[in-house]
Amino acid sequence: MIRWLLLFVGGALLGGIVHLATIIIMPRTATQDAFSRLARIAPANTMTVLSAPTHESAPMPFMDPAFASAICRYDLSQGTLKLTVPVSLAYTSVSFYTRYDVAYYAINDRAAGRRVIELELMTVEQRNQLPEDEDITAADRLIVESPTLTGLIAIRALAPEPGLLQMAQNTIAAAQCKRQDEPKPSR
Repeated sequence: MIRWLLLFVGGALLGGIVHLATIIIMPRTATQDAFSRLARIAPANTMTVLSAPTHESAPMPFMDPAFASAICRYDLSQGTLKLTVPVSLAYTSVSFYTRYDVAYYAINDRAAGRRVIELELMTVEQRNQLPEDEDITAADRLIVESPTLTGLIAIRALAPEPGLLQMAQNTIAAAQCKRQDEPKPSR
């Protein structure tokens, strides 16, 4: 009886190890993840409006046709990014993902409390290099720290009715994702 119990415990332990190793390794070895698929159509540090999903094809799986979507594939190795997203009439959201599809920050129009969502994206090292300026408070600028140098920013605007889809698409088309110029040294 103890022999069967040891075999069962050993099999469960081995199965658990294989399961955990697979979960940890698979995202890093997948060749058709979101970042790789979007690399073909979205240049780095540029806002790219995604086409509306159809029955036959969609730029990304499980896209909702009631949302207009855009993507910014970012690379922070050359500097920080400035993201500006106008708010639509119904609902607008901005989500940040690492290179391996791990979500690390999200904000929507209600949380922003403004007509335009403006924020700066940088790494922890880039944030530590910012000069301490008493004139600029935390309320004046929203800074998002990226855990990786590369990743994705997904912007979505809801069209509550099919007739308002063009308005949501225009809102998304006005969004900007661009590299900030290096701060000029003060004299």
